[in-house]
Amino acid sequence: MLEVKNLLMRFNAQLLFEDVNLKLTRGNRYGLIGANGAGKSTFLKILAGEIEANSGEIVIENGLKVGVLGQDQFAFENFSVKDAVLYGNKRLYDAVKEKEKLYMSEEFTDAVNDRLAQLEMISAEEDPSYEYEVRIEKILSSLGFSDFEKPMSEVENSDKFKVLLAQVLFPKPDILFLDEPTNNLDINSIKWLENELNRHEGTMVLISHDRHFLNAVCTHILDVDFKKIRQFAGNYDDWYIASTLVAKQHEMERDKKLKEKEELEKFIARFSANASKARQATSRQKQLNKLDIEEIKVSSRRDPSILFRTKRDIGNEILEVRGISKTYDKVLFENFSFKLEKNDKVAIIGANGVGKSTLAKIIIGEVAPDSGDVHVGATIEPSYFAQDTTNKITGELKLYEWLQDENNKDLNEIRKCLGRMLFSGAEQEKSVGSLSGGEKHRLMLSRLMLERGNLLVLDEPNNHLDLEAIIALGEALYKFGGNVICVSHDRELIDAFANRIIHLKGNGEVVDFKGTFEEYAAMNEGATA
Repeated sequence: MLEVKNLLMRFNAQLLFEDVNLKLTRGNRYGLIGANGAGKSTFLKILAGEIEANSGEIVIENGLKVGVLGQDQFAFENFSVKDAVLYGNKRLYDAVKEKEKLYMSEEFTDAVNDRLAQLEMISAEEDPSYEYEVRIEKILSSLGFSDFEKPMSEVENSDKFKVLLAQVLFPKPDILFLDEPTNNLDINSIKWLENELNRHEGTMVLISHDRHFLNAVCTHILDVDFKKIRQFAGNYDDWYIASTLVAKQHEMERDKKLKEKEELEKFIARFSANASKARQATSRQKQLNKLDIEEIKVSSRRDPSILFRTKRDIGNEILEVRGISKTYDKVLFENFSFKLEKNDKVAIIGANGVGKSTLAKIIIGEVAPDSGDVHVGATIEPSYFAQDTTNKITGELKLYEWLQDENNKDLNEIRKCLGRMLFSGAEQEKSVGSLSGGEKHRLMLSRLMLERGNLLVLDEPNNHLDLEAIIALGEALYKFGGNVICVSHDRELIDAFANRIIHLKGNGEVVDFKGTFEEYAAMNEGATA
């Protein structure tokens, strides 16, 4: 269905990958993984024909429909939500819109009638069951939409991406390319998407940093690492086991060859000047020349070392939310109270727009409730990770300068902390404004590590992070000796640390559950992170 032949790609002077040869077949769902900057999105764009590789070719079977998840969420501002989805089948969209225009003209000449007949044939070819409107509305309903005629310009930014997702799924393409399809989706929407993709009969290549999603959907993994793209059968966890074994085997084979090389060199050095052993030495030299010892390639995959410590013990009073209410255009929560106990690590979950970030801001003091208050214990020193962190980290300060303040003056400690978060000495000289989204999130996590607060309030800290960083963050929150309040949609992250769930269900309804997300989901099938 799709074949990659001898692909090589560079970005400026940097080699991303080379000698890539793959056959992607019908019915398989390929998860494309790798560290940030390894070339995942670049490879997906090459497959989709959006950019060209330096050399090699992509061969796609003739006559196949290709669908690519759009990334410009503002591209359809003049469309209704339903029309934006219909546009996913451009041929059907054009036929439908031209028919509407001709019917409105009320001039049914022979030429108009002939054209209408042609358009009906096109519509029948693209939509034999004449159910496109029903299908579109069903997809949109599953993603939380109820007003299908709503202008895209009035749709919240976080929901525009859902429309793009519906747009690419609607025409049921033979080949589907998806870059981060779970962005801005709550857990119910992600579960729906998993089911949709698992029913897809064609070929699919997707990028995701959601380990749970990769495990649920993928039949194969394409791993971008060591300047190569290797294919593994199975899901993410299967890849992890297989790749570890492959790495160990390569290391053992290389060690064996290095030992053989050392023995041959010793023999040659000892007997090359000995006339009676000269023939044997020459033979050994030929063996040595034939010995192929691969150069050790450096992995682009690196694990950050995240460690949150406290500088002050927590007293008996930690944090109490007392009867708070908040309404914007709708009620977010009303007369809501909860008390944080020692060792509580809370995940705040819920669909988009129900007030999760607002609750975090009220807790930290950035937003005032309409009524009620928040009492923070005298020993509590909170550290806050805002959802819009990438917008707040701007300017020309170097990384270590940005981290220096009245509480963090030790430059040596700051540089060590940055090193643990994978910023090399040269990278620490960059201006903070030049950093990528993932780098800015690692920088903010560095600040939290240096602050040593005993209450961490985090709003979607996993955004922009690669899988290795998300796993490391989950482990760090689990081991943290203080309290945690974290807003997240990421099930793997929530499962890693949370022992209490606050579920904002909308319309002011809030559930406070003491237990893990898995336990809560088992009791409440409609739980939505």
